[in-house]
Amino acid sequence: MGSSVPPAARPLRILWAMPYLPWPVTSGGKSRQFHLLRSMAERGHRITLLVQSKTALDDEARARLAPMVERLIVLPRRSLKHPVTLWHAALAPWPLLTTVNGHAPALSARFNELLSEGGWDVVQIEHSYGFQPFELALARHRQPFVLCEHNVESQLGAATYSKWPVWLRPLARYDQWRARRWERRVLSQASAVAAVTDADARTMERLSGGQPVGVVANGVDTRAFSQVEPAVGSDKVLFVGNYEYAPNVDAIEWALTEVFPRLWRQRPGARFIVCGHAMPEAWRHRFTDARIEWRGYVPHLAEVQAEAAAFLAPLRFGGGSKLKVLEALAAGLPLVSTPEGVSGLGVVDGVHAHLGGTADGLAEALAAVMGQPDRARALGEAGREHVAARFDWSASVAQLESLYERLPAPSLISPWGAGISPLASHEEVA
Repeated sequence: MGSSVPPAARPLRILWAMPYLPWPVTSGGKSRQFHLLRSMAERGHRITLLVQSKTALDDEARARLAPMVERLIVLPRRSLKHPVTLWHAALAPWPLLTTVNGHAPALSARFNELLSEGGWDVVQIEHSYGFQPFELALARHRQPFVLCEHNVESQLGAATYSKWPVWLRPLARYDQWRARRWERRVLSQASAVAAVTDADARTMERLSGGQPVGVVANGVDTRAFSQVEPAVGSDKVLFVGNYEYAPNVDAIEWALTEVFPRLWRQRPGARFIVCGHAMPEAWRHRFTDARIEWRGYVPHLAEVQAEAAAFLAPLRFGGGSKLKVLEALAAGLPLVSTPEGVSGLGVVDGVHAHLGGTADGLAEALAAVMGQPDRARALGEAGREHVAARFDWSASVAQLESLYERLPAPSLISPWGAGISPLASHEEVA
């Protein structure tokens, strides 16, 4: 699957830490992690993957991930309702998402042991919200590290906090303040920072006090979607998302309360296919129109893409760039989106997609795409060509390796530590 990647001039020994398993690929973040890991492994880099996960490592995830890494170390994350999580969520100086992933003594100890081995060319931490368990060990070992941020987390709160009861709004504002403060703290410690878009990079530079931030763009497995033939001229509109991500929840609810009622007045036969992980069951009872198809998670995305006449991305909040939008463009699906839905993708309105910032604008654009198959097909092909030229994962890997070149040399530590072999364990699971 996907294009092959040439070997690196100098394979690196990388310690890569992330706060979730990158398989199954049920979210944009997981897709990014999986494809970057795969491509970096194909380049010959020697990766130890350290994961704190709320889900156990099952046989399928092990089979997918283990061949890409020298060591796969998975530690459990406590539940959201655990007393430790609730206590720190209320009283700690860190934002909610950081407290959920932080205060993990076993993870901190294992990370410290790995740093003690020495010999790491790169230590890479995904997400500032997952940084807390590693902070002391990194300082103790004077270890340079790369921080990869997929979004500016402090700017994502609107989609979540707007649904909180009025009496909790002061807590929401307090948590956003904590998030901004935490981001400044983490960004200022990193030796190199990667954002997903130029806009996010500029915001992170301001938060960090002017530290340069590089861009490692999201990509797409262009070959995997190159054979998709959308059902241009049909009556089906597609959306795919991870509904643990609040901006996607807001997008669906806005689409069904504002956009589709307007579209149905023009095209009563239009159908909406809603796919993705963690779909709220309450939606089936709230939105009962028979023209809505609740599909949930689909393991073979290309099959459902081939059913649709268009992809709708009605995102009003977010940041970063949207993996599912990239995949829709790679499949040649005519795209109708808000400007937020195509952030960081260099998409030109009327050339690669139709953009609209209002419910009326999106409904008009969908009606036009569905009613003019030839123009829709040309739009989809232009989007496919745009993605193939700029967003293959090989380009993202080149950006990541370029970022590594900014890292200073770590403190002088024995390359492997006393009696530790570089291949002491292929896989460790706690």
